[in-house]
Amino acid sequence: MAKSTLRLQAELGERFHTQVSGAYPFVIDQPKPMGMGAGPNPLDVFLSSLGACICAIGRIIAQQEKLPLRGLKVSLEGDIDKDYLMGQTREGRAGFTEVRTRIEVDADMSQAEKEAFVARIAERCPIADNMVNGTKIAHVIA
Repeated sequence: MAKSTLRLQAELGERFHTQVSGAYPFVIDQPKPMGMGAGPNPLDVFLSSLGACICAIGRIIAQQEKLPLRGLKVSLEGDIDKDYLMGQTREGRAGFTEVRTRIEVDADMSQAEKEAFVARIAERCPIADNMVNGTKIAHVIA
């Protein structure tokens, strides 16, 4: 099994401005007035990572299987109880209760072929896998 370890660092700056460093540094923030409006919030990043992963795995599969893929477009929605994450209730949970995707496959394929293609993407997408199969998180205090 080819295992690798990805490493990033997130550092909180002023207000909610968080600088993420790794191979491609970026900023995660909150909209004004809470944050500085310098980047997407963590929930947007989470959902967008699923969409981007679906696109990337779709491209990988299309190349491997020599499929006539011209493009993929993924629309995402996620339902979340913000009262829980803000500490205003202890009922429910902090995470998304449901995430929905709408995937448009631009390719010369039948509907059945598109459905089979998307099923292969879903089973190989690591972000979807982490969402569906709870991944252990180990918090170490430095």
